[in-house]
Amino acid sequence: MSQPTHVIVGVGVIITNQYGQILLGKRSSKHAPYWSIFGGHVDPGETFETCAIREIKEEIGIDITNPTVFGISNNLQTYQQEGKHTVSICLHVEYNGDKPPQIMEPDKCESLMWVSPNALPEPHFEASRNAIELWLNQRFYHRCA
Repeated sequence: MSQPTHVIVGVGVIITNQYGQILLGKRSSKHAPYWSIFGGHVDPGETFETCAIREIKEEIGIDITNPTVFGISNNLQTYQQEGKHTVSICLHVEYNGDKPPQIMEPDKCESLMWVSPNALPEPHFEASRNAIELWLNQRFYHRCA
């Protein structure tokens, strides 16, 4: 495995509903078959909030407003396992819209579900788990062990 020469910055968006559940997607096998919150890579010149709004629209077809940054996670387990180093900017938004989320990229995501943040399905993506842990514990930074 060759070592990358850069760190990738991404966003992870915890979307909650009125019942306190979070929306997760099951990634397809070619994109690592993990459950995860939604998000993606930040484009050059893009704010974290704009990236979150864009990625959510692209991935699950809903419009979110005013996502709030609440934390940051340095995802070193993924780096150690796969050689891909990402830093996640974690955002939260409550969604109570009339339009239900739907899979817009079936080659990347195979199913959606609302779950309790205290009962995450497995296997679960590291960056997603870190973001949810920060949100539940009202912490800003995930410190790697």
